[in-house]
Amino acid sequence: MTLQLDDKWIWDSWYAHDGEKWHGYFLQADKSLGDPDLRHFNVSQAHAVSDDLVNWTHLGTCFRPAEGEAWDDYTTWTGSVVQDDDGLWHLFYTGAKRSEEGLYQRIGHATSSDMHSWQRVGDGLCLDLTGQNARYYEAEHQVGFWHDRAMRDPWVMKDPEGEGWLMYFTARHAGVDEGNAGGTIGFATSPDLVTWELQPPLLATGTYGQLEVPQVFEVNGLWYCLFCTSAGHWSRAQEEKWDKPVTGNHYLISDSPRGPFQLPDAPFLDGDVPCKRYAARILDTAAGLMILGFADGGREDFGGYILDPVPLWQDTNGNLTFTAPDSVTGE
Repeated sequence: MTLQLDDKWIWDSWYAHDGEKWHGYFLQADKSLGDPDLRHFNVSQAHAVSDDLVNWTHLGTCFRPAEGEAWDDYTTWTGSVVQDDDGLWHLFYTGAKRSEEGLYQRIGHATSSDMHSWQRVGDGLCLDLTGQNARYYEAEHQVGFWHDRAMRDPWVMKDPEGEGWLMYFTARHAGVDEGNAGGTIGFATSPDLVTWELQPPLLATGTYGQLEVPQVFEVNGLWYCLFCTSAGHWSRAQEEKWDKPVTGNHYLISDSPRGPFQLPDAPFLDGDVPCKRYAARILDTAAGLMILGFADGGREDFGGYILDPVPLWQDTNGNLTFTAPDSVTGE
């Protein structure tokens, strides 16, 4: 295992490289809670650094819910970290409000010069499901239809086709008849990392109830959107297509970072019941692509630590695989 704390559970993580070291950020909660299911609403963010993604130096808590009444006074969940052209680091994160019982998620923004001490930009709120394009999303919580209104897990990167920035996030379509058919990848654009404009989603209906922790990246001209989902959140169409639902990590594929994205004609990438690895990230390292995520195991055998990175490859059809091609293995 790469990163484990004696007194805290660790789950979703995200990573940035400063030119010398990897910086890992992750959600944490005290094991004294007793039940790992309670971790989500007793959460803070922590920070560790590594040269090799295996041996880590833990630097402690770096961000937590706001003190006093605020839009993010209940949770500060999963996010991403990027550096702007002036060297300032930006954290985008998921927030939820205690007075709303955490049912409405929104996206926040903080900055840091040292990658550890984060300060909210204004009150932190940078994007909500409002405006003209909100009609494409489940902007109002459909009580009894799903357990929350999803807008979380922002993944931000430079626009490879322009001057600005792109954001991807977990969301759901509006007006679907089947809850597990409504999951989508939300999308927003910004010229400056501060002002964001909500755009239509990048995935059609009919896949999963939620596609969590998206990460968008390019390999040899193809664009991938990694995500994770649960066996209980497969649409009827997906259940009919495959032998059995699993929990874990899969991906979408596109010719453009702006989509449209679709599921590949390939098996589910990294799943099982119970799930071994969840909320995975794929990192481009000197040794090639590596996938890492937290040890899950389900409620009865919850791991709560980050597993070692595992090599991943792109096959000749453009699909992601754990099987090394002949050119790599020498077979």
